[in-house]
Amino acid sequence: MIAVQGLTFTYPRGSAPAVRDLNFDVADGEVFGFLGPSGSGKSTTQNILTGLLRDWKGSVDLAGKPLRKWGGDLYRTIGVSFELPNHYLNLTARENLEYFRALYDGNAETVADTLALVGLEDAIDQLVGEFSKGMKNRLNFARSLLHRPKLWFLDEPTSGLDPSNAVRIRELIRERQQQGVTTLITTHDMHTAATVCDRVAFIVDGQIVAIDSPDALRRAHGKREVELRWSDDSSAQFSLDGLADNATFLDALRKPDLATIHSQEATLEDVFIAVTGRTLT
Repeated sequence: MIAVQGLTFTYPRGSAPAVRDLNFDVADGEVFGFLGPSGSGKSTTQNILTGLLRDWKGSVDLAGKPLRKWGGDLYRTIGVSFELPNHYLNLTARENLEYFRALYDGNAETVADTLALVGLEDAIDQLVGEFSKGMKNRLNFARSLLHRPKLWFLDEPTSGLDPSNAVRIRELIRERQQQGVTTLITTHDMHTAATVCDRVAFIVDGQIVAIDSPDALRRAHGKREVELRWSDDSSAQFSLDGLADNATFLDALRKPDLATIHSQEATLEDVFIAVTGRTLT
């Protein structure tokens, strides 16, 4: 669904490329994550792919067609949810979405159904200017779904959301994947990336430094150990190699008051720091 080769872009007043020689593919129906700190090139890449930045170098194909050959019909194919919401504050949620829905021809979701997807059905006739930050973000997310896009770009999709609504957004991303939607997420939220992404790319200073599935990255950089911890806070670690035949481990399992058993794979954030030498701030 997305094929990128040699993508390079420098802002008009920039002294160095914001992204340089990016190469990656996103398969049809895949959820792909771009992970990196602020200023790493995530949003620049997304803005190029959604047609908001021009004068880039390299090759970009979207849905089997060179990006440079797409016209206005691109925006019938893609949906975009930006990190910072931009709504008409003096209009209601219904009026905001009815306006944007009218811009699309063909098959589209109803406003009521779309708001229900993000838990805003009870606020359908409330002025958006009265919305909380989280409600505005959810309305932004809903707007990107109105025309049932085949290719979905999400910039920090869970930013500003409480835990329950963040869970719902992650569920929606997976539900749309089951319907065949391809999704590219730009984020520094490692939990969201680890939960919903099939593969992730680490990007730092405009360059991709690693691409793989979250599980593969965690396994590659974690310890091949399992830790047992007891209710008195004592603990013991054992190698995964030969674990089934490790008599000491089997004896430890029989000790009273065993509280937890954990494998010692790294978190995605641990991997990012190990690979890039950078934090996500």
